[in-house]
Amino acid sequence: MKLPPKVTDRAFARLAEIGAQDQGQALRVAVDGGGCSGFQYDILLDQPKEDDLVLEGHGQKVVIDSVSLPFLENAVIDFTEELIGARFVIQNPNASSSCGCGTSFSM
Repeated sequence: MKLPPKVTDRAFARLAEIGAQDQGQALRVAVDGGGCSGFQYDILLDQPKEDDLVLEGHGQKVVIDSVSLPFLENAVIDFTEELIGARFVIQNPNASSSCGCGTSFSM
């Protein structure tokens, strides 16, 4: 079953901490060709665009463009704090493998 990505409360809370919405921005999650496994995630603060899927929570927005959306079906967008640093992460059930850095995957 095709479902849009889910954004965790922790990810929305981090966006609120950095004031993304206050700056008129949203967290953009996109998939680009390249990376060491074939595709890579591009995660940045950006202005929402007309054809974006907008996921909202805690007064914050996460946006995904229509080209990236099929690659992110049923995925979970989260924020994690580990010894190596704090970052937004994607748990993607569509990825058959991923690299150690977590930003590149294959299908």
